Order: sequence, then structure tokens, then C-alpha cells
Amino acid sequence: MPLRQAATAAGLVTGYVADAVFGDPRRRHPVAGFGRAAQALEQRVWADSKVRGAAYTAVCAGTVTGLGVAAQLVTRKRPFARFALTAASTWVVLGGRGLAAEGAHMARLLDDGDLPAARRRLSHLCARDATDLDTGQLARATTESIAENTSDAVVAPLLWGAVAGIPGLLGYRALNTLDAMVGYRSPKYANFGWASARADDLANLVPSRVGAALTVASAPLAGGFAKAAFRVWRRDGKHHPSPNAGQVEAAFAGALGVRLGGTNSYGGRTERRGVLGDGREPEPVDVRRAVRLSRAVGLAALAVAVAVTR
Repeated sequence: MPLRQAATAAGLVTGYVADAVFGDPRRRHPVAGFGRAAQALEQRVWADSKVRGAAYTAVCAGTVTGLGVAAQLVTRKRPFARFALTAASTWVVLGGRGLAAEGAHMARLLDDGDLPAARRRLSHLCARDATDLDTGQLARATTESIAENTSDAVVAPLLWGAVAGIPGLLGYRALNTLDAMVGYRSPKYANFGWASARADDLANLVPSRVGAALTVASAPLAGGFAKAAFRVWRRDGKHHPSPNAGQVEAAFAGALGVRLGGTNSYGGRTERRGVLGDGREPEPVDVRRAVRLSRAVGLAALAVAVAVTR
């Protein structure tokens, strides 16, 4: 393995370990800083226009990706610097530990029967309206969010880092953040957020399917079922309105032997999704199983990323 390639691979591993041990940086998180800057720009340039929204996406994601390209060029002949910057970038963009912690926290609240607190806490994982959700519905929402974010916050950044280095890590995270900010199908962002949402869909097209395949392979490590994960993934993955989220959610449903999908509410907007899986409704114990599966998929994604690093 060439030295630069080895430096990138070692940086991915080190960044993954840093996220697993320390989680997100507690202060001055670069992603939060990017979000504030993007929000400030949005306030200046927003218009109910796809063209204006596409320009906004290009400026925000292009600036961050450009910084990554500069870092990649500067460290071309400096393998230790390449390793250090790749490790730092990987740590910043990954969200595996935070995702697992939120899942474990939700499981404890549901076990304790503290539904008001669980409903409030769900906002840390997704934008779903939790006002009237019961224990099973909260467990379903949490399990779905763990599955989707395993792909978005762990598998995808690792794969982009492997094939495109620092620009891949930073550029992907920028697109994913923009999608979370303006990509929702609300009246305000239907046009302005169109480009961000479509760019994020494109960036996740391959990683989401790799994530589903790794869920199948990792299912037994979390007490799950590989054959069922593969069957439900191939049968139900396309039933989700998102071209990507349904892939991993369906695989998780099959692996855990539960039923995901259905009707969700987002700020007064009702979305009827296809049913994923044919098992029972998720319970709090399944949230913990989903966390274990997420961690196993993350480790498998790291192994794949190291193997395909360029």
C-alpha cells in the first residue's frame, strides 16, 4: 500500500476510534459552525426558487469541499500531516458514538415508562412529531432513526473518506448537513431545498446499499437474522419514500425481526410510508438491539473503507 494511501487508511481508523471513545467535540464543533454559517447565508439569499437554492448548495458544499481539496494537496508529500488531518476530519464528521448514546438514552426512558421525556428526546434523533406517540411508536421511530443514521453518519462518511480522502469526508458532511437544514419537503423549502435534498440522495445512493449489505452480514453479531435481513431488504427497501433510507431501515427490520414504517407526522404534514418487515412492533429491548447492530455495521464499514482506500 503506497504511503499516502496508508496514511489515509490509518487516519480513517484513528478518527473512527476517536469518535468511539470521545464522541463529538464538546466545544466549537466544526459541523455546528458550518451550520451557523450556512443558516446566516440562507437568511440573506433565500427565495422560493430552485435556481437560488442550487446556488446556495453549491456555495456551501463547494467551499467546504474546496478546503478539503486544499488540505489534500498540501499534504500530498507529507504523510504524517495527511494522517493527522484525515483523522481529525473523520472524527469531526462521524456520529456513531452520539447515535448509540441517544439510542441507549431512549431505551432507558421507554423502560422507565417516562413517555413525556421520551417524546421530547426523540427530537435529538429525528424531526418527527412525537406528541401522541406511545411506547411502541417511539421505539419504532428510534429504531428507524438509528438505522438511517447508521448509514448517514457512519457508513457514508467512511466510504467517501476512503474513495475521496479529506474532500470526500468534508464535502459529504456538508451535503448531509444542508439536507437536514433545508432539504425537508415543507412549503418553505420545497424549491429552495430541492438541490440540497437531491445532492444528498445522490451522495448516499451507494453508501446506503453498502450499509444494507453490511447490516445483513452483521445481523448475527447483534442476535439478528441475516437471511431475514436480506429478504426484507430486497423486498421492502423500495417501499420507503426516500431512495436511500428505506434500504438500511428494511435491512434493520429484517435483522431484528420487527416491523418498521407506516404513518409519520412531521410538523402537521402526514407521510404514509410503506411497511418494512413482517415482524412485531418494536419494543424498548429492540432499541438496544438496534444500537448493537449499528455498532457492528460501523465496524464492518470501517473494514470496507480501509480495504478500498485510494
